Amino acid sequence: MAKIKKGDQVLVISGKDKGKTGRVLEVIKDRDRVVVEGVQRVTKHTKMGQSQRGTRTGGIETVEASIHVSNVMIVDPETKKGTRVGYRLEEVDRDGRTKTVRVRVAKRSGKDID
Repeated sequence: MAKIKKGDQVLVISGKDKGKTGRVLEVIKDRDRVVVEGVQRVTKHTKMGQSQRGTRTGGIETVEASIHVSNVMIVDPETKKGTRVGYRLEEVDRDGRTKTVRVRVAKRSGKDID
């Protein structure tokens, strides 16, 4: 289970966008990176082309680049500040069978994340 998932509200704790918050758009697991909405915006130059209808595509676009997962913290749902993530084991009963599930917990307030 990952500490940061797609859709989580995170706070940037280092880098040029320190202090900004945003929603995680994508998690790149193999490189330990995340793409956060409105953070680490870079300009990309794309080659000019034409679509099927004849409209021009390409030019200069501003897109979000990935940042390392260690540079973000999950926002605590209660205090709205950055927090570390812990886990709690929980017994869930489904169709007569008991299953142990890990639940993400905010270390700052002890509240469940999700």
